[in-house]
Amino acid sequence: MRTGPHYTGVMIHVFRPIPVESLKLLVFDLDGTLIDSAQDLCNSVNATLTHFGCQPLPDELVASFIGNGAKVLVERAFAAQGASPLDQERFALAYNYFLDYYREHKLDYTYAYDGVLEALAALRTVHDQPNVPARVMAVLTNKPVRPAQAICEALGLAPYFLSIYGGNSFNTKKPDPEGMRVVMGEAGALPEETVMIGDSKVDVQTARNAGAWSIGCTFGLAPGSLEVIPPDVLVDSPADWTAALSPAKIDLGQ
Repeated sequence: MRTGPHYTGVMIHVFRPIPVESLKLLVFDLDGTLIDSAQDLCNSVNATLTHFGCQPLPDELVASFIGNGAKVLVERAFAAQGASPLDQERFALAYNYFLDYYREHKLDYTYAYDGVLEALAALRTVHDQPNVPARVMAVLTNKPVRPAQAICEALGLAPYFLSIYGGNSFNTKKPDPEGMRVVMGEAGALPEETVMIGDSKVDVQTARNAGAWSIGCTFGLAPGSLEVIPPDVLVDSPADWTAALSPAKIDLGQ
């Protein structure tokens, strides 16, 4: 994965330089990018499986199912049991049970990654530099919107974002570009003035489908998938966002 890109001296790996001086909109994924929510999601999945008479799955396996929304997460968990697929009515019951359980336990173990709040604060003030347009930030996640908003509020993330959209905010989910286009419209940003920051190929593909730039995060829940669809820039910690997106660093890796 890291053979080929330029090494910058900090943990930033540039595949295609982003014109950071012209960016107006930074769109963040949530799970695996801003927060580590894996344990609460795994616990909620396994509570659902147990309630419906199935054996719990290893956390590592459940975590590998995260990224395409709650419904796909539950579908994959039941499919991993090797049993016949649930009929529509029983799956609806299981899915609703998962949502109810997760709403109650979404903050048992979930936390913002180290350096996230500091990085968001720094990114919000970067437009104070000369010749840099004002930037806005938003969240676009495949997690249902209400728990996404509640988690952001509880962890002190919400004040940094113009909007927080979830997997049920639109008719489609990432990697469909619908959500990105809505956020770009709200921010008055063109695709070439927008970057998507996330930990999986879903986020990179979302950016590509919307014509935007992408930053991949190796510290997230699905970094291995970034080998399938590489981002424009790869970082190893939230602290690297500031360097990767600072106009003072636009020659990194070149």
